[in-house]
Amino acid sequence: MTQCLFRDDAYLQQCQATVIAVDERGIELSHTVFYPLGGGQPGDTGTLACADGRVLQIIDTRKGESQGSIVHIPAPDSPTLAVGDTVSAQIDWARRYRLMRMHTALHLLSVALPYPVTGGQIAEDKGRLDFDLQGEQPDKDSVAAQLNALITTGLPVTTQWITDAELDAQPELVKTMSVTPPRGAGQIRLLRIGTAQQIDLQPCGGTHVGNTAEIGPMVVQKIENKGKQNRRVTITFA
Repeated sequence: MTQCLFRDDAYLQQCQATVIAVDERGIELSHTVFYPLGGGQPGDTGTLACADGRVLQIIDTRKGESQGSIVHIPAPDSPTLAVGDTVSAQIDWARRYRLMRMHTALHLLSVALPYPVTGGQIAEDKGRLDFDLQGEQPDKDSVAAQLNALITTGLPVTTQWITDAELDAQPELVKTMSVTPPRGAGQIRLLRIGTAQQIDLQPCGGTHVGNTAEIGPMVVQKIENKGKQNRRVTITFA
């Protein structure tokens, strides 16, 4: 099992780690700052560097077959590593930070549009959420104004952990209809936006900024009909 340092500190850019497994899927480490693909957020990219000069370009990060394992996928023709090797793992921070800003912005979008979420996707330059929404299509300018007002308020973004049973007792915390929080580990991570003025609390394992003001101004690029009740809202950085 890999110790996932990004869960407690999304701003960590590098760490020292020991190689614990190597196979055709990729490389597993004792510790990592690399976020694996999940919840609509892409896996991190970056490098694994050895003291002897070997440097591996990591082109993707995925969850492994066993619970708690994370696989770092190297570029083709990368140097080889062996179990027991020590590496310095470093993410592409500029890319990760854009993903953190966008992911947090999508949480705020679900506040501006308080409807069940049927899907979503996060990229470096844009993100989208699909809403179970009947009736009139939301106005782009109005949604953008609400979203940017939440951003500029400068609300703190924090995490907390609850048990599976506590989540079962509060089903309203789950906004997503298509993705269920991972269970079986005993605890579920919640993302909270705001403190005394809490505006959002929901399960999420992704990486986020520490304050909504870091997101910067956003634009609602388009709102599309994707079925009788489904509305897709795409946002980009201004």
